[in-house]
Amino acid sequence: MTRWDVFNGDADGLCAVQQWRLAEPADDAVAVTGAKRDVALLARVRAAAGDEVTVFDVSLHSNRAALEATLAAGARVRWFDHHYAGTPPAHPALDACIDTRASTCTSLIVDARLGHRFPLWAAVGAFGDNLHARARALCAAAGLDEARTAALAELGEALNYNAYGDDVADLPMHPAELRRAMAPHADPFAFEAEGPGCARLLATCREDLERACAEPAWAASAGAAVWRLPDAPWARRVRGAFGNRLATGDPRRAHAIVVPRADGACTISLRVPAGAATSADAFCRRFPGGGGRAIAAGVDVVAPADLDALLRAFLDAYAAPS
Repeated sequence: MTRWDVFNGDADGLCAVQQWRLAEPADDAVAVTGAKRDVALLARVRAAAGDEVTVFDVSLHSNRAALEATLAAGARVRWFDHHYAGTPPAHPALDACIDTRASTCTSLIVDARLGHRFPLWAAVGAFGDNLHARARALCAAAGLDEARTAALAELGEALNYNAYGDDVADLPMHPAELRRAMAPHADPFAFEAEGPGCARLLATCREDLERACAEPAWAASAGAAVWRLPDAPWARRVRGAFGNRLATGDPRRAHAIVVPRADGACTISLRVPAGAATSADAFCRRFPGGGGRAIAAGVDVVAPADLDALLRAFLDAYAAPS
């Protein structure tokens, strides 16, 4: 019997699997992960009858065919997520714990499932997904002061930043390497102090965010703004963290970050206010390769000929502040 851990390589995916494996150790689990936009992860699993597959922070909708094949092979699947899922298959070997509300993330879903055993790792994941109010509530309940809370917020931001790029070559650390570095630490502060590569990751994230924040908006209205970053690895890495920073600083406005890809196309990352008439994932699903969740979503590949029309649609959809 093989155990498989399938997880998004961002802060939420990493902190979700971290909590689960602290509670349910499985040193032999096979990690299947990748960059943030590498969402078709379940197709990499070659499960057999009796295998256990646990999925964290990966869209069931984007992996439905692979899920059905995995179940047909006789594996048991447990799925934790907060992205649009469609209707999960009705199968006795599938345990789908999916909550798509804008106020939650996979780390918080796992935290609840485990009875709040590792709330600080849940807080790191929530900070990474820009759910600062939920994360701060966990920190306050744990008695953390402002300095320690801010340290977890920076760690969540850096873990999330590490996942962004067109492929893993853009990333400071491969998410599987980062998962191995995190694994021994029940306390995120211990990981921050001792984890291999953590100090370098935090420093690189700070530097790239400073570059992004120096860029002017390309277009802006009362309800929306568009940022076009240069064709550079740092810009591809920072687009998620930069989007979260913009959303935190200007929460009533929708933000679109455009970053060129190496193949000549572009990637779009969206941040949309909670409660907006059009959710971020609903907007992005209008376009091929688009998806995400209610307040944060994106379109993986936008051809140059289609970019202006997409941005016009974005500015129209979010013309008024939420």
